[in-house]
Amino acid sequence: MRLATLSFIFLGATLAVVAAHAQDKTRAATPALTDEIPRLNYRTRTLPNGLRVVSVEDHSSPTVAIQVWYHVGSKDDPEGRSGFAHLFEHMMFKSTKNMKDEMLDRLTEDVGGFNNAFTADDVTVYYEVVPSNYLETLLWAEADRLASLNVNEENFRSERDVVKEEFRQNYVAPPYGKLNLLVEQRSFTKHPYRRPGIGNIEELNAATLEDVRRFHATYYRPDNATLIVVGDFDAKQLDAWVDKYFGRIPKPTSPLPRVTAREPERIGERRYTERAPNVPLPAVAVTYLVPPQRSDDAFALRVAETILARGESSRLYRALVYEQQIAQFAGANADLREDHGLFVFRLILASGKEVNEAEKALLSEIERMKRAPVSPAELEKAKNQIITNLLRERETNNGKALAIGEAAVLLGDPERVNTDIARLQAVTAADVQRVMQRFFTDKNRVVIHYVAESSGNVQAEGGR
Repeated sequence: MRLATLSFIFLGATLAVVAAHAQDKTRAATPALTDEIPRLNYRTRTLPNGLRVVSVEDHSSPTVAIQVWYHVGSKDDPEGRSGFAHLFEHMMFKSTKNMKDEMLDRLTEDVGGFNNAFTADDVTVYYEVVPSNYLETLLWAEADRLASLNVNEENFRSERDVVKEEFRQNYVAPPYGKLNLLVEQRSFTKHPYRRPGIGNIEELNAATLEDVRRFHATYYRPDNATLIVVGDFDAKQLDAWVDKYFGRIPKPTSPLPRVTAREPERIGERRYTERAPNVPLPAVAVTYLVPPQRSDDAFALRVAETILARGESSRLYRALVYEQQIAQFAGANADLREDHGLFVFRLILASGKEVNEAEKALLSEIERMKRAPVSPAELEKAKNQIITNLLRERETNNGKALAIGEAAVLLGDPERVNTDIARLQAVTAADVQRVMQRFFTDKNRVVIHYVAESSGNVQAEGGR
């Protein structure tokens, strides 16, 4: 992320529908809720140079959101050059043939709008929200930095230093920053997801300007981009502007490389003890390989995540923090990505507790969800929480664009922005139990004990 934090603003014009539904315990057919949810009526077109355009016309406010999703993320970083996708997130705000450094900030912030960007494992996304009469200007700017970014030594070195400082602030200085890196590195053995998107200082230092130019030429091209526009515009005028500014960018003749590596199935538990100098209290991380986000199992995994770890009434908080008081923090995350998913549990222990004791308590809660179906009340509450967030996403133009981008680029079909809520609503207690039993097995588990450096030497236990 170009800024310290990025808030995904999850929005929802039909929150009242969800609230009323949550109170009506007599309704058994929960999928009926989706009948009342407005569709996002999008248009799609593809330019001759390969640029895909998805747009939603909405005149409810005089603003427009512009997003460009590049189908390149940290998994596409060259071997030995981790952090390149993230580096380019920063460099795309530097000068172009026609814009000075940081000019995009002036084009947005000086007219009351905003802009930002984020890098993920599979995509890099740039976005702006401005008054709708500035739409043409921002389309020109996005096309200009796609076609004529200055990838020069000055810009490369200045943004590389920014990224290195971000690495120090987010992963070296915080007590559990290194653990976040270890979760990726220990959980994957073959797939490039094992290389955290932030990169590392050694590989960034080893990068050359030629390396950077090659990466840019390979991935920053119109046939690897999806332009999303949502808000107050005229469709014919939008098409004319897109053709004018993006249509003149030539389509490269070279093929687009894609990651083909696949993570092998885990065949045995792997265990690691990792030590760091700034660990005030021990921590435990447990990961399981799960399917990618396009999988039909993704919906039940999202519900399982919510039941386990969403809020103080979640199972992990109640059992491990409130009742047993073995942890001061207990979380779980269904990190579902394009190629593989990773379900991650994290505990930060309470004072005086041992990592083996905490791990045992965590695994006991996982087994409890495998043995018996979750209650109807838990299931209903979890689905309402998820769907409320999805509906909140649709309250602003930028949130609608984010939802469409995920569907179009990561899920492979923009129509999923309209169909996935129904699929979430259809998840049953049996579905949740099934995915727990299928994926949360002993042989599919990686365990990391994260302790203070004074506890001894680093060691790894177990194997595949």
